[in-house]
Amino acid sequence: MPPLVCLSRPLAFPLDLPGAEIRTGPERGFASRQDALDFVRGCDAFLSWISERINDEFLDAAGPKLKIVANHAVGFDNIDVPACRKRNVVVTITPDAVTEGAADLAWCLLLAAARKLHALEHFARDQTSPHGWKAFGVLGPRDFLGLDIAGKTLLIIGAGRIGYATALRSLGWGMRVLYVARTPKPEFEFAPLNARRVTLDEGLREADFISVHTPLTPETRHLINAGNLKLCKPTAVIVNTARGPVIDEAALAQALKANQLWGAGLDVFENEPTIHPDLLTLDNVVVAPHVGSATHTCRKRMADLCAANIRAVLEGR
Repeated sequence: MPPLVCLSRPLAFPLDLPGAEIRTGPERGFASRQDALDFVRGCDAFLSWISERINDEFLDAAGPKLKIVANHAVGFDNIDVPACRKRNVVVTITPDAVTEGAADLAWCLLLAAARKLHALEHFARDQTSPHGWKAFGVLGPRDFLGLDIAGKTLLIIGAGRIGYATALRSLGWGMRVLYVARTPKPEFEFAPLNARRVTLDEGLREADFISVHTPLTPETRHLINAGNLKLCKPTAVIVNTARGPVIDEAALAQALKANQLWGAGLDVFENEPTIHPDLLTLDNVVVAPHVGSATHTCRKRMADLCAANIRAVLEGR
């Protein structure tokens, strides 16, 4: 019998899995948890999306043939790795494949928040109401002033691949780079970045721009919270392209409303796809629907890496 490979959702690119039977889940995800459990029964490999929780319940439903869970992501907070390990189920992720796209999006959000792009776009598009550009007329010297980026201080929280790629992009603005990590990172501290390792509190006090790249673990949940948000400059911008729960969303909304921060750019949220309602009312917040890896190149590399991992495990490598 050919191996059965179950895909949580349709992928943007085909998988190179010759000889395998491919079963594909629904475009918008499973209607219920039970649908997901029924779908995975009897599979040899499962290619998971971040919406699927891989735990004992899921592994029981899949059955003893399951050999690999290939997560179509760089994070794996949706997977109970110890539960998989106990059953000799290999868990793989897609490092490197998402690095450039995620770093690009971090800078997209940083620039948009610094220059108030959310408010500017709504103002420019509004050609009918008394609050839009057409009614307002030509802008004056004091209208819609944004933040400078050149020469400012960038704090990277989580000094992995994506954090490093994000920091590299700051060279074009001549920024000073600080980073927070559990251990020293020579690649950050050597040229061309010449970055300095700091504690989280030190970094939040000094930074003009803060970019979050740490994985979600019990230790990093609400790493950014009401207490340490008070340390930030009122002109600081915070960007999160990692995982939503790393930031206490309610505390961030309160800090932004109180002008403790200049702005925020967010691609990830605590309870996706729900966003804290206060964030959606603020003009100093730019939001995106968790699309850090959503480029043609990234998604092609992710699919290829998942396929290579599945082939290796099913072939006993």
